[in-house]
This record gives sequence, C-alpha cells and structure tokens, in this order.
Amino acid sequence: CLGERQNNKKRHKNIKSVYVLGKYAQKKIREIQEREATEYIAQARRQFHFESNQRTCNMTVLSMLPPLREAIISQLNSESLTALLKTKPDNKLEIWEDLKIISFTRTIVAIYSTSMLVVLLRVQLNIIGGYLYLDNSTGKSGTTVVAPPDVQQQYLSSIQHLLGDGLTALMTVVKKAVQNSLGSLSLKQSLSVLELEQQLSWIRAEVEAGSERSLSWYMLADDENALTDQACGLTENDVMTIRLLNETRDMLDSPDFTTVLNACLNRGFSRLLDNLAEFFRQPPTFLSVCLSVCLLSLSAVSLPLAKIIPIINGQINTICSETPSHFVQDLLMNDQVKEFAANVYETFSMPQELQK
Repeated sequence: CLGERQNNKKRHKNIKSVYVLGKYAQKKIREIQEREATEYIAQARRQFHFESNQRTCNMTVLSMLPPLREAIISQLNSESLTALLKTKPDNKLEIWEDLKIISFTRTIVAIYSTSMLVVLLRVQLNIIGGYLYLDNSTGKSGTTVVAPPDVQQQYLSSIQHLLGDGLTALMTVVKKAVQNSLGSLSLKQSLSVLELEQQLSWIRAEVEAGSERSLSWYMLADDENALTDQACGLTENDVMTIRLLNETRDMLDSPDFTTVLNACLNRGFSRLLDNLAEFFRQPPTFLSVCLSVCLLSLSAVSLPLAKIIPIINGQINTICSETPSHFVQDLLMNDQVKEFAANVYETFSMPQELQK
C-alpha cells in the first residue's frame, strides 16, 4: 500500500510536470507565432512601401523627360538649321555638316541623359524611401527624423545638375566624339545599320573611356569644396542633406551602379538601332527569302548619310517621351535596374543605418 501511494504521488508529480511543460511550450509557441506574425506584417508593410516607391520613381522619371528634352533641344537646336536649309542659302553644305553633327549629338546625349535620369532617380528615391520607412517606423519613439520634407526637397533638387551643368558638359564631350567619328564622312557616303552600330560604338568608347570624368560626374556635382567652405553655419537640415548627397555619391561610384548604368546604355543604343533599322527595310520580296539572307540585310541595305540625318534627328522625341515608349519602358522595366533599386532600398531601410 505504501509503495502504491508513492507511485501515485510520482504519477501526479509527473503529470504536473508535463502540464507545466505543456503550458510553457504553449506560451513559447504563442510568442514565436506572435513574433513571426509581427515580422510578417512588418515585411509586408515594407514590401508595400517599396513597391509604392518604385511607382513613384517611374512617374517621376516620366514627368522629368519633357524638361530634359527641352534642355537638349534648346542647346542642340537642329530645327533652326532645317529652317535655314529651306531658304536655299549659299552655304547649304556647311549647314548640312552642322546638322549632321548636331543630329547625332543630341540623339546620343538623349540616350545617355535618359539612362542617367532613370538610374539616378532610382538611387535617390530609394535612399529617401528607405529613410522614410525608418522615420515612419521609429518616428514616434523620439528618434531623430533623417528625411524631413525640407531635407527631401533640398536633396532631390540636386537632380538639376543633370539637367543643367552636367548636361552641358555631357553635350560637349559627346559632340567632340561625334565630330571625331563622323566629321570626315561625306553626306553622300552610304552606311548600313551595322556600320552605324560601329560608328556609335566608337563614339561611346570615346565618351566613356576617353573622358577624364566618370559618367557619375554628369549626374551629381562634386560639391565637396563648396561644402567645406560652408562648414560653419550649416543648419541641421543642411547636414542631413550633405549626408544624403555623400551616400548618393558613394552609390554612384560603386561597381554595381556602373554595371546597371552600362546595362541601360546598352539597351538604349540597341533600341535606337532597332528604330533606325525600320528605315533600312528591303522590299517584301527580299524578306521572303531564307533567314540567313534576311540577317545579311543589316549589312546589305545602306542609306546615304544625308538621308540618315533626318531619321536620327527625330529620335529624341521617342527617347525623351513622357508617354511611355518602348525605349523608356525598356529602361524602367529592366531587371538589373529593379534588382539594384531593391538593394538600395534594403540598405537604407535597415534600422542600423540610423546609427551611422
């Protein structure tokens, strides 16, 4: 009997222990589930904010293309030259030579500046977007707000460099490269699409590798000296803006940025050649032959340079179109651009960034 009572006590003790362990396990499971639910909600909220930010990026790019186009056309005004040609002036050949250089220059500048605009705004708006997410998440806890409205406005106004001094400097470099490549070509000389592609490759090589400046300079002014001069008397917002600009400059100097910008430029020039190829088509009877001969048409069909000039001159209206053209869509929907944007946003929406 005594042994039986002891066994019963042990059983009760074991049952109680199992019960306590069970309650503890339930509590822990609840805590894990609640933490996972909180993390899931936070991740979903962050993802929603990121996707909303990308739509803002796209809309901002489209809204800035008309002023970019106007800035290019105002400085590389081929329309005034074509108007002069209609008056049949004595220096007709000289005007045609100027038109050749300006037409190619402004189209090439349009590709460079539009690609730069797309990638630069992806960087800027995702840096701002990341900090805004943090500000909204931690603002109520008394943490210093990194991106108040005044800082955002001051920071984003730096895009004016690309539309101003940066664009003017880019035009100078591109025009010189165009002159070196096409200046000696006669207006009567015929070129195929493949030969045009070769000319564009030479121009790109001079602009991208032959210049003393990196492409990032055209997008963001190097204001380090100016900022040093202004070091005394800077407001808190000025300090925040300088921080954002320095972080942007670091991004622009990164290998990832260079890779993404180069991908956009490759796609942009490829789309330009696709558009030009439409004007080099053979009659339908030629297109009905075998595929190998069709591929040869890129080198078989040529047009005089004088006929190519008006075609390339009008491409700026497609490249810098606020109505999403194939050219702009190619850049906005580029997978490398999307992945890069996600990485930038991820970097600047992490809480530890506030400690930097």
